[in-house]
Amino acid sequence: MFDSFYKKFSTDIGIDLGTANTLVYVKGKGIVINEPSVVAINQRTKQILAIGDEARRMVGRTPPHIVATRPLVDGVISDFEVTEAMLRYFIDKVHNQTFSFLRRPRVVIGIPSGVTEVEKRAVIDAAVNAGAARAFLIEEPMAAAIGSRLPVQDPTGCMIVDIGGGTAEIAVISLGGIVISKSIRIAGDEMNENIIQYARDKFNLLIGVRTAEEIKIRIGSAYPLNEVMTLEVRGRDLLTGLPKAVIMNDTQARDALSHSLKTIVNNIKAVIEGIPPELIADIMHRGMVLAGGGALLRGFDRLIHEATDMPVSVAEDPLTCVARGAGVVVESLETLKDVLLPTEFGNVPR
Repeated sequence: MFDSFYKKFSTDIGIDLGTANTLVYVKGKGIVINEPSVVAINQRTKQILAIGDEARRMVGRTPPHIVATRPLVDGVISDFEVTEAMLRYFIDKVHNQTFSFLRRPRVVIGIPSGVTEVEKRAVIDAAVNAGAARAFLIEEPMAAAIGSRLPVQDPTGCMIVDIGGGTAEIAVISLGGIVISKSIRIAGDEMNENIIQYARDKFNLLIGVRTAEEIKIRIGSAYPLNEVMTLEVRGRDLLTGLPKAVIMNDTQARDALSHSLKTIVNNIKAVIEGIPPELIADIMHRGMVLAGGGALLRGFDRLIHEATDMPVSVAEDPLTCVARGAGVVVESLETLKDVLLPTEFGNVPR
């Protein structure tokens, strides 16, 4: 009786634990947190000074002893203690917003496909130590497909390409399981590094990650545009060491991104080549869906369409697909438990 009472009033949550951003979905409320996965640490005292939006504002603007770091690299935990502190901050923030005092939440967390048992255990331990009653894992492409409203439990094939900050996840799903998938560590962060390197080689200009991200968002594209787009880019001249500004156009931004985009497209084609014949017919009819921040890159859907000769569409609000998918599972945890990742240490909801 008391268990059912607690379940009714619990604040079970779904988390998209992303390399670039962490999104939190609360049962019955939707997405309530969308903040960068950044933590600012005082290296002298090892004290955590800020997390999320506040920490991101410190990137590149701190004295040497204060470091703004991202505890996840390529979608997996690189610093366990910092990740635990970040999760605790977000879980506590949810509790403060919802005035929950009855019980600790059950948590569903999206992680990249193909992670090791050690990496799965690290995520679950971090969540439980941060205040979760129990933690369950769901592969990001599965969560993205559910968040994109694809019929993942039907006996038909659907294909999802989730391009996040640290990884690009390509998967074919049928009957509530992933039939074939590929996870590559080339995504938004790698694109930013491409732009930084291009600015260094082309203009002898040193720019930071935030400037590269702005270039990618404002003038970046995967396919030639109808109108020329330009942006003034400011940085430091590598020859003189003095401030310098140059005008960069969309063609140059596209050249900078071309290597990463070509790698992602080639991996999509490799997954298509491995799809069973019966499922390929379904996917040819329905097409593939793009999710994640990379789906917002101008013309990326058109580039993939021309390379694969398959219909390609962008999910509604692609940035939140994984969080919304985890949220759908949170809302019906008992009935959708089959889409969760099995682990050696057990994760069956009860």
